[in-house]
Amino acid sequence: RRDVLVLTPWLAPIVWEGTFNRDILNAQYMQKNLVTGVVTFAVKKYWFFVEGFMSSANKYFLAGHQVNFYLFTDNPEQISHLHMAPENHLFVIPVQNYSLWQDISMSRMDIISRYIRSQFQYEVDYLYSIDIDVQLFEHIGVEIIDTLVGTISSWQYKARRESKLYERRTESQAAIPKGEGDFYYTASFFGGSVAEVYKLTRACFKGVMEDRENGIEARWHDESHLNKYLLYHKPTRLLSPEYCWDEEL
Repeated sequence: RRDVLVLTPWLAPIVWEGTFNRDILNAQYMQKNLVTGVVTFAVKKYWFFVEGFMSSANKYFLAGHQVNFYLFTDNPEQISHLHMAPENHLFVIPVQNYSLWQDISMSRMDIISRYIRSQFQYEVDYLYSIDIDVQLFEHIGVEIIDTLVGTISSWQYKARRESKLYERRTESQAAIPKGEGDFYYTASFFGGSVAEVYKLTRACFKGVMEDRENGIEARWHDESHLNKYLLYHKPTRLLSPEYCWDEEL
């Protein structure tokens, strides 16, 4: 691909369609006998998206490889029986209901980190968080696997640095100083090794709580804290906006 940026200034690959050979990557991945986890949240009315997400992810996410899907929901009885591929496993985990969607969004960093410590670190090698209202239309394969992975926002891909939607208020723990910032990452799809995702989610939740104690809420909630973290802890691999495209675009 010569039409897009395929390498960051810190020499991390940016994965676009056409920049990898999935057959070669699959063969390498198979030899390692790895398990990948996917965390998603279906709270309040968002349980409506469960069937669309799960049926498409079951078909297209790391097809042929072992994947554990961890579905957090406040309404487990609403989750109908879903037929999973033999190599995939679905775990439905009850979670508290929150009055505001922002609280759900910002609490997920805490929930993910706590479950990494108590459960996920013993069950998976890599862990990805994907929003429940995402639907997969093409294969997402092992080209996404790396130590720390961020996905470039489709809405912000062409925005100039000064107009990206970073939190700029210095009183917020998510603040990114003017003149700084690499890419704008979506919180809809991020992940990496279990150890790195643990560090990311702990740091983001710590920032959220410090902001709350100081009576401030970051511009785009946990996504603002994610962008702050990835600015100073560079991702080892970036996924292009193709991986989380908004159909409104």
